[in-house]
Amino acid sequence: MHLATLLPWLGGGGAAVAAVASNVASGMEISLSAKDINLVEWQGDILAVGVTENDMSKDENSKLQNPALKKLDSHLGGLLSEVTIEEDFTGKAGQSIVIRLSGLGFKRISLIGLGKGPTGSSTYAYHSLGESVASAAKASQANNVAIALASSEGLNPASKLVTASAIAKGTLLGTYEDNRFKSEFKKSTLKSVDLIGLGVGPEVEKKLKYTAEVCTGVILAKELINAPANVVTPEVPAEEAEKIAAAYGDVFTATILDTEQCKELKMGSYLGVPAASANPPKFIHLYMLLWIAIGTLLGTYEDNRFKSEFKKSTLKSVDLIGLGVGPEVEKKLKYTAEVCTGVILAKELINAPANVVTPEVPAEEAEKIAAAYGDVFTATILDTEQCKELKMGSYLGVPAASANPPKFIHLCYKPLSGPIKTKLALVSKGLTYDSGGYNIKTVPGSMELMKFDMGGSAAVLGAAKALGQIKPGGVEVHFIVAACENMISGSGMRPGDILTASNGKTIEVNNTDAEGRLTLADALVYACNQGVDKIVDLATLTAACRVALGHSIAAILTSSDELFKEMVAASEVAGEKFWRLPMEESYWESMNSGVADMVNTGPMVLSLLLFSCNRLENVKRVLRATLHAESRKESNLTHMAAELRLLLGRFSLFSMEGMSFSKDVLFLGCDSSTWLLDLIGACPDRKKFDNEAAFFPPGT
Repeated sequence: MHLATLLPWLGGGGAAVAAVASNVASGMEISLSAKDINLVEWQGDILAVGVTENDMSKDENSKLQNPALKKLDSHLGGLLSEVTIEEDFTGKAGQSIVIRLSGLGFKRISLIGLGKGPTGSSTYAYHSLGESVASAAKASQANNVAIALASSEGLNPASKLVTASAIAKGTLLGTYEDNRFKSEFKKSTLKSVDLIGLGVGPEVEKKLKYTAEVCTGVILAKELINAPANVVTPEVPAEEAEKIAAAYGDVFTATILDTEQCKELKMGSYLGVPAASANPPKFIHLYMLLWIAIGTLLGTYEDNRFKSEFKKSTLKSVDLIGLGVGPEVEKKLKYTAEVCTGVILAKELINAPANVVTPEVPAEEAEKIAAAYGDVFTATILDTEQCKELKMGSYLGVPAASANPPKFIHLCYKPLSGPIKTKLALVSKGLTYDSGGYNIKTVPGSMELMKFDMGGSAAVLGAAKALGQIKPGGVEVHFIVAACENMISGSGMRPGDILTASNGKTIEVNNTDAEGRLTLADALVYACNQGVDKIVDLATLTAACRVALGHSIAAILTSSDELFKEMVAASEVAGEKFWRLPMEESYWESMNSGVADMVNTGPMVLSLLLFSCNRLENVKRVLRATLHAESRKESNLTHMAAELRLLLGRFSLFSMEGMSFSKDVLFLGCDSSTWLLDLIGACPDRKKFDNEAAFFPPGT
């Protein structure tokens, strides 16, 4: 499938010293295409094949054994085998050969070594492959090239997307040369790049388009950096900011402050630096519409439900001037307001005291969401007896001492039309109050904060409310909350009790204050039984995370390097900070119980890690993301979901990229969930807003 998007190159046009970054365009355009054809049928200048050392293995007759290379070698009359032996080409990283051909569909064939192959989520080898192809194209003045991997059949669809992007990026950036200040140079003749065997269709096209767009930003940065100081004065980056705002006026606005304006703002520290310069300073501020809209709406909101006297907000309307007009802006503002309704629901659930928000309340909210958005939502609320029928002994052990019965909540979102590309679940423990049980909380000041222990479920329900309004397609989402209280009474669970989860695993309770993992054990099994592909587990689980990383950094535990990279990318867009913690095999030993399959907690320093291992044991056949949120009084859960995009968008973890996670597990521990809705939804217009990152960092 040919990709219609062309990469506009910035620079490469002339030698005038007065040229500034991106003012001169060479006119060069490179088209990117994803094709699924037999390599021997491709026609063009250079067919480049990335090979690993394993791909270069030969049989007893010194003939290549890799199926793709074997077919090419046969087509070339054994030439590949001969040349690789003569040149001692073994596929090591950095090795390459180019063979000139005649009378065939392609004029040259190039083998480029990938070494032992990429490890984990690393795309460096593929990026280097693209750079090597760019060098070969320059040397031979090629107009069109094709790039393939000798063993691409071993990649899953998601890995193929990442690989295609890395190769394309390496090729595009490798082809680029900054010749603005040279009087003589060779212009690149490369016009098209075909990626063969890495998938076709709209998802690949979207990924390649995104890659090309990223490259334009990289090239702008290169040109600003490479230009001499007599060309790039402070005025130039200011001009570039204004150009960006002009080009993308539907989302960007630029404010440029001169010396006098900076003086008015008393920027003495900044103004002291350029005091001796003949070139006046320029203070640059680029900002996006969505940031302003979300900030205004959420900043105006105040939770005064429990105050007898307060000042009501009188704000009735907000006019955004100079930030664009028309249907695109209106659509974006409507979308922003919808997201904020979900954020505010989460705020109100978290902020309300435990005598107001009992387990019944989140269940009622789920039913309200299903009633309000009945075209896409259905709600199932399970009571104690129904949970007993499902043998949820682990979950039911937690609320045994409470006067308020538990409510197991299941909201299911299905799009109005179109195929379901993935099914995912958002799961949370939903402790509306946690006394600690018989292992009662003893840390001063902690008990009154335990209304926040349902912060994860508030975020999950807030996401559901927003999703009901935005109605993205292609994904089925199950919102699961195991709502209950952890109290103390004669009927409550005791340290030493043994509970049986719905999957048959037995758990020795050696700490009643480690209750969240007990509710989640059954919630996660329930999620698996819905036939979902992936699960995000969001909950306030253990102070061990806060002890290790503080209030503002989240913990990630995963055996999947690729998934780790994707989740970190999501967190960066959302303004969150994540840190990866280990999952050593030796940690399992601390979970052993002498009388049951496992215990529910271990040494404090390993508490979060052991929880992750525990969940892995219970749901290891499904990918899971466990979000650990140690809520604070000013909980950043309330800032969740400034943008709903990644799961259905180009950074998609759980949908369009078609990833298979039957063996990989991810655990995340976070202090806030700003990016939760970002992991579920989609921008209203991908074409206009696909590159927008409009979030408020924690504490904004």
